Amino acid sequence: MATETASSSKRLPARARREQILDVTAGIVTREGFQAVTIQAVAAAAGISRPIVYEHFGDIDGLLDALVKREMAAAMDQVSQTRLRDLSEGEPAELMLESLSLFLGAVERHPETWRLVLMPSAGAPPSLRQSIELGRASVLEGLAHSVRKGLKPGGADPPDAELTASILSAISDEYGRLVLSDPKRYSPERLLAHARWLVEHLAT
Repeated sequence: MATETASSSKRLPARARREQILDVTAGIVTREGFQAVTIQAVAAAAGISRPIVYEHFGDIDGLLDALVKREMAAAMDQVSQTRLRDLSEGEPAELMLESLSLFLGAVERHPETWRLVLMPSAGAPPSLRQSIELGRASVLEGLAHSVRKGLKPGGADPPDAELTASILSAISDEYGRLVLSDPKRYSPERLLAHARWLVEHLAT
């Protein structure tokens, strides 16, 4: 077994090995939580020796920080592809539903990434919490800009774009958690139908 491990580690380029280790670590986090991640557990799941993990990441903190950076970068890239366009560019309800549909599609395709973001388990490193807060602030800023461009004052006071963005973000996040918790029961199609009903009734 040791011979197979050594030879397999030579066959796999360093970049690919690093990604493999991160994939294995993400899988452990998804199934058992951050508290289950150890160098031994990761090495065993990857079929490699512990020194190989140390070689690539230094220690357990380095491994977890690398995982957080990779998954948060992936999440922000997906968010950029699902961002809400300025509501002034079309029918606001349809634009919001379009953005939500793209977001739920990303959550459905990349559940491990979004479990880290939307449902961080106990024992998560501080860097994850910090990254989530920074990412959320960026998302809210973009949402507020999009909303501000399209909302029309309905009375004496103009609508609160910042508060509206926070509510829209909270609803989207909760829909995402439902997809992750029970994708068969809470399909994107079901959630989008509910969102359409919600938007139409709030607009009346």
